[in-house]
Amino acid sequence: MTGLEVRGLSKRFGGLVVSENIDFDLKPGDRKALIGPNGAGKSTFANLVTGILAPSGGEIRLDGRDISRMGEAHRVKLGIAKTFQITTLFPRLTVRDNIRMPILEREGRGYRLLRRADGEAGIEAEVQSLIDQFELGDLADKPVRDLAYGQQRLVEMALTLALKPRILILDEPAAGVPSSETSLITRAIERLPQDLAVLIIEHDMDLVFRVARKIVVLVQGRILTEGTPSEIAANAQVRELYLGGGHD
Repeated sequence: MTGLEVRGLSKRFGGLVVSENIDFDLKPGDRKALIGPNGAGKSTFANLVTGILAPSGGEIRLDGRDISRMGEAHRVKLGIAKTFQITTLFPRLTVRDNIRMPILEREGRGYRLLRRADGEAGIEAEVQSLIDQFELGDLADKPVRDLAYGQQRLVEMALTLALKPRILILDEPAAGVPSSETSLITRAIERLPQDLAVLIIEHDMDLVFRVARKIVVLVQGRILTEGTPSEIAANAQVRELYLGGGHD
């Protein structure tokens, strides 16, 4: 199980180069963060990995299998999942119903999305397990629209984890979350399965330095450097380009 391997990945829109010759690895159990200034190409990279965008060059491999030309839906089935900057929940449904939906879809039982899976104890147990993992017990039977924004982000993470991914991309999990609720996101990331490979794209440096074991710095579509949090914090060029200035 070699995980995700990216080699020479490039993306061009006409004459505009947004990703150039990126080499990147994400192995089972990794906790990596991708940071960089505005326009660095972080979201483009995530969209290339998930299949939302097709690369102009290079390879993306999962356990040695070339998936570069596969579409997004196929990659989800192979175990690559991504959360989004804006929550994609069903606000009128309860937390429990929202979490049940991707599980039933995954099991090919989408026809009964809005019904409790009575008689299917395994499904309901999985729903409850995710509710417990993300500390949503007191909110489980409330409509999502009644939740604070940070709590909604937890539900979104639970939905993504319900797909049973092997590669999880968290796209700005703390975006729009009040500072008083950021600890909810941090704790949720810390409780993710240990064998899950996690890539965090985030601007909250406190969160990044707390949960990431390695940090990759992207500048103008190219990787500037990669290292441990302490190595990145001590890197003068990174401080000048990013950490010491404004965040995007």
